Amino acid sequence: MSKINLKDKVVLIAGGGKNLGGLISKTFATDGAKIAIHYNSGKSKAESQKTLDAVRASGGDGFIYQADLTKIENITKLFDETISRYGGIDIAINTAGMVLKKPFMETTEKDYDQMFDINSKIAYFFIKEAGQKLNNNGKICTIVTSLLAAYTGLYSTYAGAKAPVEHFTRMASKEFGTRGISVTAVGPGPMDTPFFYGQESKEAVEYHKSASALGGLTQIEDIVPLVKFLVTDGWWITGQTIFANGGYTTR
Repeated sequence: MSKINLKDKVVLIAGGGKNLGGLISKTFATDGAKIAIHYNSGKSKAESQKTLDAVRASGGDGFIYQADLTKIENITKLFDETISRYGGIDIAINTAGMVLKKPFMETTEKDYDQMFDINSKIAYFFIKEAGQKLNNNGKICTIVTSLLAAYTGLYSTYAGAKAPVEHFTRMASKEFGTRGISVTAVGPGPMDTPFFYGQESKEAVEYHKSASALGGLTQIEDIVPLVKFLVTDGWWITGQTIFANGGYTTR
């Protein structure tokens, strides 16, 4: 197959306003894609607007859309709004997530429900909506975590809630494959973003830096090219979770 071009492709990115999602938005826009940038709450609006401004400054087209995706009807509205603006969707990428580092014995039911709503429920229904509404030969990618291959404590609800996404990815790829839709997941190592530092002590940060074979934390710049590959020329990879972490964990 000839090289897949992002020019005029419509890309919907959950959590696309900042951090990894923001860089994906800006990078894909420079390649000519039209970008639907989702953000969760008003706290992220200003940064998401900056991302949209950067998209437009690069000559790209896009819009921002605020929604709490734990309310499943909002996932439907996000997809429908994108289709109403651009006529269809070619690529759907879900970067939404939440980390909780907490001992098993201190975890509450509220903690559990929140973590599974954000990390698992959103992922499931995002993939479902994409499967229903993506154009033929579309691409779906979800960001998970390299903790899925780790032997550790304290992240039971985070890693536990991301773990089902591997199964969602495999089964969706099998069901959607007849339409040429590939479905993948990417598991970064601990990323050097505010998303990571909020629950880590200085000592834990130093440990995570030392744990990768190549040294240091994962940079969002290390992940964007992989995501781009999977939703373009790497479309033949489907149903798989790819760990990109500098040797932080392996399988």
